Amino acid sequence: MAQTRRRLRSSTVVLGGMGVLAAALSACGSDPDRRCVDRNSYTLGDGYKVVSDKNCSGGSSGSLGKGKSRSRSTDADWYYDSDVRNGYAEHGTFSRSEAVDRGGFGCSGSGGG
Repeated sequence: MAQTRRRLRSSTVVLGGMGVLAAALSACGSDPDRRCVDRNSYTLGDGYKVVSDKNCSGGSSGSLGKGKSRSRSTDADWYYDSDVRNGYAEHGTFSRSEAVDRGGFGCSGSGGG
């Protein structure tokens, strides 16, 4: 018996691979994982205390417009791509662009918001 192998055309392989890539990219958002933290709450070993997202309402990090919703006792800002444990976030960055550059996309599954 002669064995016949089906050969895939290169265009079929390329298109199939692009479909897999598109599905993978759409499953994860392009925004990095972020937490609203109080910049004044940092402690060695714990990090920054995670506060309500309403304290960080507004756009990206450093936006002056978001200050209206902050309470006076909280200097809240978005903290990206961090490890969250027991209500504290550490090993992250306040720079959204830096978080994206280092691969901090929202698919890590590290904690809830």
